[in-house]
Amino acid sequence: MNNLIIDAAKDKINLTLIKNENIYNICHENSKTNYEKLTVLINNFLKVYGLTIDKISKLYVNRGPGSFAGIRNSFAVVKGIFVAKNIDYYCFSFDDFGVLNEYKYENVPNLCKKFKIKKNLLKPIYIS
Repeated sequence: MNNLIIDAAKDKINLTLIKNENIYNICHENSKTNYEKLTVLINNFLKVYGLTIDKISKLYVNRGPGSFAGIRNSFAVVKGIFVAKNIDYYCFSFDDFGVLNEYKYENVPNLCKKFKIKKNLLKPIYIS
């Protein structure tokens, strides 16, 4: 099972891939240029590890709190992938998980399951 976690809500764009039992991360500057090419960044990241978007089982996207532009862009990309490839997604916020010390991207799939985060539901939290 391959999971992709996308977080563009904060000062960096973080992509985390969980491929089998291996965890891979990449970080990009959070800029307008990178927002506009988020799908390219994702595809290039997956390609490095021998995957395409078709091989992703589930997507996880940070819903905030954070940057309006980053959240909306990542939601648009994830929703587009869902419509095109029918890959389920989960919108999480680290705030959803309470006061746990498990705030690592690789823990997000288990935390979403533990806290019963609903799939295919967008509920952004913007910082004004």
